[in-house]
Amino acid sequence: MKNKIIKIIISLLICLIALFIKTEMLWVKPILFLISYLIVGFGVIKEAIEKILKKDFFNENLLMTIATIGALAIKEFPEAVAVMILYNIGEIFEELGEEKSKKSIIDLMNIRPDYANLKLEDEKIEKVNPKEVKVGDLIVVKPGEKIPLDGVIVDGKSSIDTSALTGESMPKEVEKTDEVLSGCINLSGIIIIKVTKLYGESTVSKILELVQSATENKSSSENFITKFSKIYTPIVIILAIGIFLYGIFTKTLSIYDCIYKALTFLVISCPCALVISVPLSFFSGIGGASKKGILIKASSYMDILANLDTVVFDKTGTLTKGIFEVQEIVPNNISKDELIEYCAMAEHFSNHPIANSVKKLYTKKIQIDRITNLEEISGKGIKCKIDNKNVLVGNLKLMEQENISIDNENASLFVAIDGKYAGKMVIADTIKQDSFKLIEDLKKLGIKKTVILTGDKKEIAEKIARKLKVDKVYSNLLPDEKIKRLEELLKYNKINKLGEIAYVGDGINDSPALARADVGVAMGALGSDSAIEASDVVIMNDKPSKIIDAIKISKKTIRIAKENIVFSILIKILILILSFNRNN
Repeated sequence: MKNKIIKIIISLLICLIALFIKTEMLWVKPILFLISYLIVGFGVIKEAIEKILKKDFFNENLLMTIATIGALAIKEFPEAVAVMILYNIGEIFEELGEEKSKKSIIDLMNIRPDYANLKLEDEKIEKVNPKEVKVGDLIVVKPGEKIPLDGVIVDGKSSIDTSALTGESMPKEVEKTDEVLSGCINLSGIIIIKVTKLYGESTVSKILELVQSATENKSSSENFITKFSKIYTPIVIILAIGIFLYGIFTKTLSIYDCIYKALTFLVISCPCALVISVPLSFFSGIGGASKKGILIKASSYMDILANLDTVVFDKTGTLTKGIFEVQEIVPNNISKDELIEYCAMAEHFSNHPIANSVKKLYTKKIQIDRITNLEEISGKGIKCKIDNKNVLVGNLKLMEQENISIDNENASLFVAIDGKYAGKMVIADTIKQDSFKLIEDLKKLGIKKTVILTGDKKEIAEKIARKLKVDKVYSNLLPDEKIKRLEELLKYNKINKLGEIAYVGDGINDSPALARADVGVAMGALGSDSAIEASDVVIMNDKPSKIIDAIKISKKTIRIAKENIVFSILIKILILILSFNRNN
């Protein structure tokens, strides 16, 4: 962009010299104008030729080239230079708008893990590049760290967050002999993993390959002025040829006058007003969106947002908070308060996300001396004594192990006291209040279809979809399966000539779909770096309803751009009428 600005300044200075210089040498001014013209116009001419070689005959570059060469031919040198300068200024404004958005996404990181804690033979731990780790090596993953490579746990137990990778909202309990995947986050205990796949074959690498493939398969989105030029350019060229032929066949003008009139028409028809007004419209639109916390990476995506037919969502972290809360408490032969107390006391020493959600409900101070014989059963729950009563708090597997008969299986946490079922708690990810408004407003905006693609369980996904009134939901999907479902939707819309498709997500597993959709929208506040990088639009806070603002701003920007085009064409028609009534 700096080079372009320098070229404009130099060209403008030479043009001004040519305009005001006084000399008796008639060739000086045309040479100066030609130099000025080539400085700013060479790139446009070159691009026009390259597109012609690629059989793209009708574009703004070709029209600008023909019109300005026409202006030079009829000795309207300042007009030729001015048109090219204006065109370059328009491009700068468009680039400025896009750069502003890109700069707001500061230091985007890659999903590739930065390091692996390699366990050496002398029991020392060394931080190394994951690419240096071999199959069979042992790596140590501490709480809060990302698992860098696929492998099997050989020591330790923990809870891991797989939501960014699979979309599964509930943490997964893992212990010795369990397989773990790169990209998941270790939540609690220290685990030692025996690496089973090289970095290049790991889950994270496969997702990166999916993103690359999706980007390559994505339809290239043209900017608004390019789309308009494909219609406008052939019309202008045909009319110019028509003017020339009309003068020849009617013999009302000389050949010189016919050429002059045709070239005059081309010069007047040159979209110099458009190449300034349209980029300025998008520059303002992108700037307005960024003030609302919406970063649009290119003006072409505003055109897509304005013509959406379908919006596809990830669930966890996008429509839901990604935070566990107790949704339902169902006691059995004890009070609700007693059930909460037994659960909170049993889970008092645990840092598991489900345990934390239960402890939030209990406001009293826990008397630790009431809790004895506490035993944590990995992957199942907790066994202890509270006030000398045998208490079990855990999942269905724990109840089955202890032969506790329960009323049904639809719960996250079950409680048994002295061998008898005492109640259950339904703990789940919570829907963002903002999501209800989002789906409702999308319908009002004319979005015909809303879809959820998630790696979460079927019953959870369908429950969320029913509450939000989403049209369609697909569950238990891995990243490559999300892409397949999205491809089916894209193909259906294309065959039936429907509008564009947006995908909204936040996790590593959403990155391929974000890259493949007509427009990818990432939730930037809590979203993974890979999702932000793969997307076309970034919502910089945690409110999905900002998508509505993005669509509205885009629609308004497109409307203003179209109004500018109409106004510009009307002015051109008026000038054309006046020019042809003018005596030669």
